Amino acid sequence: MSPEHAVEPEPVTYEVRGPVAVVTLNRPEYRNAQNSAMTYALDAAFVRAVDDDEVRVIVLTGSGKHFCAGHDIGTPGRDIDQTFERKAIIHWDHVGKQGVDARLARESEVYLGMCRRWREIPKPMIAMVHGACIAGGLMLAWACDFIIASDDAFFSDPVVRMGIPGVEYFAHPWVMNPRAAKEFLYTGDRFPAARAHELGMVNQVVPRVELHDTVMAMAERIAGMPRLGLALTKKAVNQAEDLQGMRAGMDSVFGLHHAAHAHNAEVGSDSLGGLDAKALARPRGSGSS
Repeated sequence: MSPEHAVEPEPVTYEVRGPVAVVTLNRPEYRNAQNSAMTYALDAAFVRAVDDDEVRVIVLTGSGKHFCAGHDIGTPGRDIDQTFERKAIIHWDHVGKQGVDARLARESEVYLGMCRRWREIPKPMIAMVHGACIAGGLMLAWACDFIIASDDAFFSDPVVRMGIPGVEYFAHPWVMNPRAAKEFLYTGDRFPAARAHELGMVNQVVPRVELHDTVMAMAERIAGMPRLGLALTKKAVNQAEDLQGMRAGMDSVFGLHHAAHAHNAEVGSDSLGGLDAKALARPRGSGSS
């Protein structure tokens, strides 16, 4: 492990408050960008919450000014070339492989596979979102059952600028409607929390100062319901979404996603179309491509 990695704090923190487990993304200096260390720390925290019979509801949030700015594509803690334990799928290690062989192995596990795994957690999950929820951050929020956002939150998936049809966990047409999903992706625009609420992607929008108390009140209200009833209800709604084509749709788009990565690598300098985190973070019309 490099010195840069060694000085980073734990990428995820875990705290139990009564019947609620609060899982917090903890890389605020990088706007909680997701590296593999964070992915597996999240998974461990969720397993811990599920195994604790006193925990009835899980809240996912982010430290600092933002919920999550997406996948880590350039911080000192980026660990794309490190071996990781495979839990979501059975596949060979991506390290030392080339091209699609490496990217498919890695992204099937740490992105699509993990988000699907977390969507099936039998306890209710609430995403408490403030500030930026961009690209890979969307996947974390969408794997939860509820999204409660502060009025300063915004949502975007700008990866079409890379020539890529959305993030790996392609829930866009289901968490909003298909026409809104096209606008969201075609423009790469930031949808403010109020617009996300209008489209049904967000359950509630509250002032920033009220966000924590609103989420905890909702979590405690849900915690009073029977545990098995909640688990079966969650499974029922998830199954209904999958009968509407959500799982099969994600599988089909995941192939297009990797076709785009391969095209970028073949015709350009890298699989991301030559864009970095700063370029993606800039709103359209501010000099970005």
